[in-house]
Amino acid sequence: MARINWRGGAMLAPVPPALVTVGTADAPNIITVAWTGILATTPPKTYISVRPTRHSHQLLTAHPFFVINLCTESLARAADFCGMYTGAKVDKFAKTGLTPIPSSVIDVPSIAESPLSLECRVSERVSLGSHDMFVADIVGVTVEESLLDRGGKLHLERASLCAYAHGAYFALGRRLGVFGFSARKKGRQGGRR
Repeated sequence: MARINWRGGAMLAPVPPALVTVGTADAPNIITVAWTGILATTPPKTYISVRPTRHSHQLLTAHPFFVINLCTESLARAADFCGMYTGAKVDKFAKTGLTPIPSSVIDVPSIAESPLSLECRVSERVSLGSHDMFVADIVGVTVEESLLDRGGKLHLERASLCAYAHGAYFALGRRLGVFGFSARKKGRQGGRR
């Protein structure tokens, strides 16, 4: 199949349209961030990348804590809205009808409608050109109880999460396999690592 060569660009997809809360409990804001991910499991580290011109960048600099609230299909409209308007002029909680709730460890609120929230403390800010990357320790996680089975195992596939790719929102589809399924032998439950 023929391929066309382009110069380097930010073309990785899909990405999560995360609803990130910043600020304080008294003056919170929501920013939609697609540039986020896990950096390490031990200690648990994540990041978000934010343009220095954004209102939320100023809030993060003044108060270096944030919450990554996962986005579901039902939250896609709110995620789009929060990515289109600035918190300097609009109360995004009021306009979207989202509910701020106290986080378990930090004083930045989480979003009640999100099924899973990662509470983060910024450990480093790295200027990378158009965006600054805020590297953070994940200091707390809250999860909707309905996503846990009787043994306490998380089933995030029940959350109806969504994804963002090249300007469009998508519902995540069917499961293709679980970790290790490519190495699993017939009749064996576990996979090789």
